[in-house]
Amino acid sequence: MATPLPYNFIVVEGNIGAGKTTLCRMLSEHFDYRLILEEFADNPFLPHFYKNPERYAFPVELFFMTERHKQLQAELSQRNLFQQSIVADYLFVKTLLFARNNLVEEEYRLFQRLFNILNATFPKPDLLVYLHRSVDNLMENIRKRGRSYEQEIAPEYLQQIQTAYFDFFKTNDNIPILIIDIEQIDFLQNRQYYEKILEVLRKPYHPGVHRVRVF
Repeated sequence: MATPLPYNFIVVEGNIGAGKTTLCRMLSEHFDYRLILEEFADNPFLPHFYKNPERYAFPVELFFMTERHKQLQAELSQRNLFQQSIVADYLFVKTLLFARNNLVEEEYRLFQRLFNILNATFPKPDLLVYLHRSVDNLMENIRKRGRSYEQEIAPEYLQQIQTAYFDFFKTNDNIPILIIDIEQIDFLQNRQYYEKILEVLRKPYHPGVHRVRVF
């Protein structure tokens, strides 16, 4: 039995292609965590959005928000002190970060009002992990995994998303945020790198931003 991590609710975030879902699956299997994965492939507007973002931004973000809320409400409402720990590959605030980047001002103001109502009841994670890779590395990972609708993603879009995350981190000091630099690291194929990630996850972190690099 693996030595448990000192966190009952871990969220792993990252840009598109960072490896957050892969890490969540590994942690869930390793520690018998309950796994919450975003069901992004079911969004019917997503392929259209990558080709024509101005036209499809609002429906794609609205669909994501309602589906994420429905999923998290079902998963997190079951949580109590006697249930197994949880690892999720997204934080609900991700909804607002992507919307801020993709929507025009009038749409965003309406979207934000809806988000604030839906976000009020969710518990905060004990640790927010952000897997950081350069845009070039992300583009290479996106190309390798070969999802057809992702091949339209521009480097500039990934840079904007990265900036949105880091701006959010600067203004959030009520949960521990651990940024792990994993440039060119394949922790799925190389167990040594996965063990290095576990080393940093076993440490206690106070609220605020912490940054480490895994070599």
